[in-house]
Amino acid sequence: MSKDFTYADARLGGIPLTSEESALVERTALVVAQEYEGCSLHDTDLLHAVELAAVSLPASVRRALISFRDVGNASGCLLLTGLPVSPLPATPDPAENEPPWSELPVATLSQLMVMSVLGRSISYTDEKCGHLVQDVCPKKGAENRQENSGSVLLELHTEDGFHPNPPHFLSLLCLRGDHDGVAATVTGGIGDVLPSLDAETVAALRRPEFRTRFSTSFVPDEAVEMLTDPMPVLHGFGEYPDLRVDFNGTIATTPRAQTALDQLEHAIMRSLKGLVLRPGELIILDNRRAVHGRTDFTPRYDGTDRWLRRSFVLTDLRPVNGHLGQGRSHNPVATGQSPLTGEPLTVA
Repeated sequence: MSKDFTYADARLGGIPLTSEESALVERTALVVAQEYEGCSLHDTDLLHAVELAAVSLPASVRRALISFRDVGNASGCLLLTGLPVSPLPATPDPAENEPPWSELPVATLSQLMVMSVLGRSISYTDEKCGHLVQDVCPKKGAENRQENSGSVLLELHTEDGFHPNPPHFLSLLCLRGDHDGVAATVTGGIGDVLPSLDAETVAALRRPEFRTRFSTSFVPDEAVEMLTDPMPVLHGFGEYPDLRVDFNGTIATTPRAQTALDQLEHAIMRSLKGLVLRPGELIILDNRRAVHGRTDFTPRYDGTDRWLRRSFVLTDLRPVNGHLGQGRSHNPVATGQSPLTGEPLTVA
């Protein structure tokens, strides 16, 4: 199958903030930033203040977020435009140049305000040092990685599908677009494609006959490949199933599972939505209902490369409270053993 992404324009359904609304959000973010100067983003009081500050978002935006949280939509994505983005430093490379949140208070807190309507912020200790808001930009030497640091075509996937507690929603806020305007973020929702899948394919996708590779950033030894226990790709309520798949990292363990996985990928590839993100645009993905990916682009490593910021939320923290380390950062899970059976998760 060709991996060239063909997609419908996702910007057509975007929800805009006016300049006045954006200015109010910016002022609110700066007030919170000043009050909590010197605090970690993981500080509970700061995160609660961000939730309270979300009232500064326009009612139309909050209403759309609430509906997306509770009901969702077929495509599994929502776009906001016109969010405030403060003056920017150079796009960070290498990773140690990534700025603290206090150097980008408006972008950071505006994004967290939006996400607080959907759930509770969370990060993962294994990735990006557990930062609650993460810089997504190309890294020299990582061009071919199937991860956020790469610049080759990023295959369609649900985020951290190998993890026992993956995020429910994720957002990507554009601070700076790529030089050539070609790096398109693409999404595909199970709600859009389920009607086109036959009953046999759906039944096969519901069987625990798939394993997914752990991302290398979650694996203590990158020379060892780690796979999940066998699990289904589709699970949950019949007409509204949840989706967990990585078309680069999910492996079918039976011929019927492989056929079903191929059918699902074909269907999603025919129904993609996407856009080349512009500064101030924030795309939100329902990670239980949609895959996402990115077309390839050519970084210059000149300080003006593409720069997005990513954040995750869970709708409820209680199921993971025992797994949290510092603040909202999930403890490592890649121990080399299945949390269910104790059997090795490694393959040669």
